[in-house]
Amino acid sequence: MTQPPARRPTSSSGVQPPSPRGPAHPPSGGGQPVALWQQLDAVAGALLAIRGGQSGTAAMAAVDVGLRPGVQSLLFQVLRQAGRAEALRRQMVARTPPPAADALLCTALALCWNPDESPYEAFTLVNQAVEAAKRSASTRAQASFINGCLRRFLRERDALVARTGDDPLARWNHPQWWIARLRKDHPQHWEQILQANNAHAPMTLRVNKQKCTPAQYQQALDAIDLEASSWGEAGLVLRHPVPVQSLPGFDQGWVSVQDAAAQMAAPLLLDGLDLAQPLRVLDACAAPGGKTAHLLELAGAGAPVQVTALEIDAARSARIGDTMQRLGLRAQVVVADAARPQDWWQQHCGGELFDAILLDAPCTASGIVRRHPDVRWLRRESDIAQLAALQARLLKTLWPLLRPGGRLLYCTCSVFRAEGDDQVQTFLAHNTDAQLLPSPGHLIPGNGDKPGAVPDNQPGDHDGFFYALLQKSPQ
Repeated sequence: MTQPPARRPTSSSGVQPPSPRGPAHPPSGGGQPVALWQQLDAVAGALLAIRGGQSGTAAMAAVDVGLRPGVQSLLFQVLRQAGRAEALRRQMVARTPPPAADALLCTALALCWNPDESPYEAFTLVNQAVEAAKRSASTRAQASFINGCLRRFLRERDALVARTGDDPLARWNHPQWWIARLRKDHPQHWEQILQANNAHAPMTLRVNKQKCTPAQYQQALDAIDLEASSWGEAGLVLRHPVPVQSLPGFDQGWVSVQDAAAQMAAPLLLDGLDLAQPLRVLDACAAPGGKTAHLLELAGAGAPVQVTALEIDAARSARIGDTMQRLGLRAQVVVADAARPQDWWQQHCGGELFDAILLDAPCTASGIVRRHPDVRWLRRESDIAQLAALQARLLKTLWPLLRPGGRLLYCTCSVFRAEGDDQVQTFLAHNTDAQLLPSPGHLIPGNGDKPGAVPDNQPGDHDGFFYALLQKSPQ
């Protein structure tokens, strides 16, 4: 997809959190014992990098390969509790400690403040955090300070936690501006959104129906004792996440990992189109290629459907090619900026109008926070206006490339109305040849099957998303 001012995260964990009260020295990927202090030191380093503006993906890339699985699991928990940790630290310390020391202190507080969710016993986390402070040059001078704070926390935990109970940052673990924006945009459901953001997302699969049926793939999962429930036409939700290498036929293209909300894009765009007739389809911001692949899977082998996948980032564009190769599909992949058709439309598409356009626009990623908990701490409120302006520019630029009678599906993985309904209403007001077809609109993250769920939400557990299907008037 087109590069936003701050990149939408693209990593996917697939890593389960450590078992409660887990061992203090879990093995690394190489089989050598790894001390917990090493993991805590790496987590604190990643938190420090994220506070400095790096994405979680970039921060994890700097972590030793043998430490990554455990560190990522702990880091995700820390990011989901970082607001509470900062509030607790403020209760104990009048002045913010040096950045490295503060990151380590908040890491330990985030992991041990709630005994019901702590991955290790609190005293173990405290001892190992102090050990990490002593062994790192960046925190050695503050080791006694960190020790004193954490020992005090152990003595006064209940009172300190109670004093942070009314602090929105501690309660919801989101920046104040984010909470205020959600209360304004979703006055009936803002709490549900925040709660969903702090939960673990399921691992959802999309079965490639050109290779096998969902029922057949369910049988393959049953054969290796992987529990899954069906969703939609081709989706399966795993009861527990697993590495993709553990999935039957993954390398052979039987299945892809894609959230249930994202799986709605291709059917929405193609529903009602005659796939037996030649169709020209543009996926305007295509990396990593999941929606491009789904379009081709739905079209079917041998269908006269030509898909052009645009991506401004060359490295991310390569991932589209990898996806196509694994699934046995073909698309025209073009490295170009969708907002500059003069650079690619004539050269790669012959200047011909498209029958259908998928615009999965760059956005704040506010709907996928449960998968990427770093997003809430990386974003600034000013990002919303900047990204909304980019989205508007893309809509304005791509609309003339759509044939009369064609359709454009605008979507974002955002729950902010400025990137969803407000954006589309503004577009409709300025384009009288555009008609809004029945569309899901804003999808609230979480489980639509649960009691108290948003009435209009789709059933099943999915990320936050927005969809608007626009049709151009025939001439």
